[in-house]
Amino acid sequence: MKDLSELPIDMSQHAEVEAFFDPATNTISYIVRDPGSSACAVIDSVMDIDYAAGRIAFTHADALIEHIRAQGLDLQWLIETHVHADHLSAAPYIQERLGGRIGIGQGIVAVQETFGKIFNEGTEFQRDGSQFDRLFADGDTYEIGGLTAVALHTPGHTPACMTHVIGDAAFVGDTLFMPDGGTARADFPGGDAGELYDSIQRILSLPDAMRLFMCHDYGPGGRDIAWETTVAEERASNIHVGEGRSREAFIEMREARDATLPVPKLIIPSLQVNMKGGQLPEPEADGVRYMKVPLDRL
Repeated sequence: MKDLSELPIDMSQHAEVEAFFDPATNTISYIVRDPGSSACAVIDSVMDIDYAAGRIAFTHADALIEHIRAQGLDLQWLIETHVHADHLSAAPYIQERLGGRIGIGQGIVAVQETFGKIFNEGTEFQRDGSQFDRLFADGDTYEIGGLTAVALHTPGHTPACMTHVIGDAAFVGDTLFMPDGGTARADFPGGDAGELYDSIQRILSLPDAMRLFMCHDYGPGGRDIAWETTVAEERASNIHVGEGRSREAFIEMREARDATLPVPKLIIPSLQVNMKGGQLPEPEADGVRYMKVPLDRL
């Protein structure tokens, strides 16, 4: 991985961030705007699903679209921090209405290979990331108006996890939670607790004042939902990695904790949709779309 000192991370660039919380999945989506222009990006959008009823809706995505249109913004990017296992992406739905390019880390190909087999997708399912407009490698940059965004490979939760540093803001996906929430699980296929620790240390090597934005929050202890913290706050008080916790201690804690966690409720529909860039399954001969449920595989 590239040394952070070699990358164009510029704390003097201030990214304007608007957060949209989805209570059904405890996901926070973001609209990130360049204050010097109308350019913006959407980070980790959500498609609504009533899984028990098999119904899809776009209430959360429509709120993002309405805000972008009301502010007269130009959507340039739809960023997925990783292949989510707890909510469905609405990126294609938003792209169809507002434009922009859909981007994810190039580790998506490993995720597609693994879950393509689990869901028996067959040879027609391309496992090369071609469902996305851009695959980011570590250190890749892209522009949001006058803002320079830098993609950092931060695996451990999944092989495709990326942290996107946009000026003075970093979007960490599931790698980190708020300090009282700890860190992501590392027991999904391709996950690794040691890699997760190393990735977190990389994030914590960013400038102290760097704003960190979470993909999820569950309000530990009944506190209000929160999604913004800083590198300094995480380094000092994160319950899993703060105060200089060692790699060995973290791996022991993380693996023991992961063994007690249930499978995410929406993992089956989420992975089928998200590994394909947010595309729903194609309709079958009767015109209906169907999700697969692989028995005894997860």
